[in-house]
Amino acid sequence: MKKLFRARASILTLMAATVLMACGNSDANNSDTSSDGSAASSADSINPDLPYIGIMQLTTHPALDQIGEGIIDQLEEAGYVDGETATIDFQNAQGDQSNMQSIAERFVSNDADIMIGIATPAAQALANASSDIPIILGAITDPVAASLVDSLEKPGGNITGVSDKTPARDQFVLIQQLLPEAETIGILYSSAEDNSISSAKEAEEIAASLGLKTVTKTVTSTNDIAQVAESLASEVDAIYVPTDNTIASGLATLIPVADAYNIPVFPAVDTMVEEGGLATIGLNQYALGTQTGAVAADILAGADPATYPVQYATGIQLVINQAKADQLGITIPDDIAQNAIFVGEGE
Repeated sequence: MKKLFRARASILTLMAATVLMACGNSDANNSDTSSDGSAASSADSINPDLPYIGIMQLTTHPALDQIGEGIIDQLEEAGYVDGETATIDFQNAQGDQSNMQSIAERFVSNDADIMIGIATPAAQALANASSDIPIILGAITDPVAASLVDSLEKPGGNITGVSDKTPARDQFVLIQQLLPEAETIGILYSSAEDNSISSAKEAEEIAASLGLKTVTKTVTSTNDIAQVAESLASEVDAIYVPTDNTIASGLATLIPVADAYNIPVFPAVDTMVEEGGLATIGLNQYALGTQTGAVAADILAGADPATYPVQYATGIQLVINQAKADQLGITIPDDIAQNAIFVGEGE
C-alpha cells in the first residue's frame, strides 16, 4: 500500500466536467456549489501535509445521501475533519459515466491517500482508475460479482469495505405475512447495474423456494420505468425492488403506477419505504455510512485492504409506511407492528 500523507507538488484545479454535490447535510457533504454547479471543497486548495480523501457518490437519492453523511460523520469522529485535519473531496457523479471517470481521474491525479465509492458503479470507476490507491466500498451489494475483490474474506488487492446486501429471504417472508393471498411477485431492476443483476437472481430463487411465482422486468435508465412498471403492475400482486440505484432515483415514477393498480411496492432499502414503498426489512443507510467511514479510518491508519475482510452492513430494521398501508387497505398484524419502525402519516 502506498505511503500515506505524502507531500504533493501540484495544486488542485477544478474539474471541467460538471459534478454536483450530494443532497443532505450541507456541512457533512461539502455541498456548497459554485454558480456553474461544480463542487466546492477544501480540496480546491490542497494542504500537502493533510491526508486527501476522495469520495465519489454515484447519484443523488436519499439512501446514498444518508450513506455519504454517515461516512463524513464517522471520519470526523475518527479525527479526519475536512479543512482541518484532512482534505475531503466529495463529488457526486449524478449517474453519468463520463463524470465518474473524470472524478476518478481527479482523485488519482491529486494523489489521493484513499478513495471511497458510494454504490457499485462508482466503486468500479475508482477501481478502473487505480490498482494502487486504497479504495473503500460503500453500498456495494456483491463485491465479488462486481469484480472488485477476490473474496469477501481476503479481498486480495487495494479494495475492501462494506457490502449493503440485504436479507432478501426475510423481505419475501414479510411480503407473504402482509399479503397472504399474493401469488405472483414482480421484480423490477436495472440491467445496467451488476449489483442489481445478482440481487434479482437471488430474489427469483428465494421467491420460488417460498412457493411464489415471479415476473421479472428490467430497465436501462429511469426513462424506462413508467412503461415497464405499467406492464409489470398489470401482471402481479406486488412489486419487489432489490437494491438498485436506477429504480431508487426513479421511485417517484414507479409509485404512482403501482398505486393506480392498487398494489404495493416492497423495496430492499429503508429510505424507499418512506418515499412510497409499503415495507421492508432492510439496512439503516446512515449506519451503513458510519460503518464504511470506520473501515476507511482503519485503512488510513495503516490496515492493508488486501487482507481486511469486506464487512456486511449491520443495523437491520423493519420499516413500514403506515400511510401506504392505509391507502392500500392493508392491515399490519400486531406481532409485526410491535417490532416495526413506522414512517409516513400516522407513524
